[in-house]
Amino acid sequence: MQNVSVQMIEAVKRRNDVELETIIMYSSWRFIGIKTFFFLFSLLWRIPLGIRRFKPDVILFSSMVTAGVLPFTIIKLPVPCVTINHGQDVTLPLRIYQWYIRYVFRRLQGVISVSAATREASIQRGMDPDVGVTLPNGYNVREIIKLPERKAAVKKLENELGIKFGDSKILLTVGRQVKRKGHQWFIDHVFDKIKADVFYIVVGDGPEFKNITAARERSAGKNRIILTGKLSPEMLNTCYAASDLFVMPNIPVEGDMEGFGIVLLEANSAGVPAIASDLEGIRDVIKQGINGFRVPPGEPEKFAETIDEVLQNNLQELSESARKYILNTFNWDVVIGQYIKFLKSVNAR
Repeated sequence: MQNVSVQMIEAVKRRNDVELETIIMYSSWRFIGIKTFFFLFSLLWRIPLGIRRFKPDVILFSSMVTAGVLPFTIIKLPVPCVTINHGQDVTLPLRIYQWYIRYVFRRLQGVISVSAATREASIQRGMDPDVGVTLPNGYNVREIIKLPERKAAVKKLENELGIKFGDSKILLTVGRQVKRKGHQWFIDHVFDKIKADVFYIVVGDGPEFKNITAARERSAGKNRIILTGKLSPEMLNTCYAASDLFVMPNIPVEGDMEGFGIVLLEANSAGVPAIASDLEGIRDVIKQGINGFRVPPGEPEKFAETIDEVLQNNLQELSESARKYILNTFNWDVVIGQYIKFLKSVNAR
């Protein structure tokens, strides 16, 4: 959410019809809970002070987490308040949090949900449907210029990992390793069913890392499953540039959801189409046959079959289509116009 917010701010600053004042916390994951607490506490006086100094037409919160300060404001703010919500900041399975966000929704005059699934989850938790709209996350297309050519990327990856890909195709998964991402499920139930000659690279870390590692050891093709852990931005871009197909094998997890799937935009912008579970916010990103395919969750044979079909038939065509679709649809310079139009409507209302 932090990265998305920064990209959105950059897109706003490129416009000449909007004035922007920001209150931002830049932070690594280290001590993130403590840092966030003090940042949120500081908003109780920084927002009223900013209103007096800047006299804004609207206040836009980057997530339900930051909007969570609203019930603690002593007086009602004299400016309409809007938040963006992303998924887990709505569905976080803590009873006290679920009780509390109902009060947050009551203090909001507008809500931007990044997917239809997130909007529906918001309505279920007390959001007035009339104040909410579904608008996608954007992607900073300027990141594309940082990608190396594919042959150079493959060579660099081979040197970094100490392996040779040869003529094998490269499947890639990127994301925080939590249960809903389905990494373990994919290795246990899908990978060995894929007929094509493939390597599978899994980038990221998280609480499920040990379970994913154990699944890899159980696989007959374990030597072709590479767990990289967390990578630098440069090496992550190398992985995108070197890969043939992106895999997002999410599974349903109660109380957790995929709000959107920024990694799908990252992959598609590099010309890497995606095979992903037909779940939640993924549905708002993957357009069947244009930038990838959605597969019913929990169907390993169908997942493996779809991967084989794409690799053997229309990979190049789908790669070009995916890149073009993302650049035209999710470019922040396009998406931000939709955000500003909605903010103006909230202000007018």
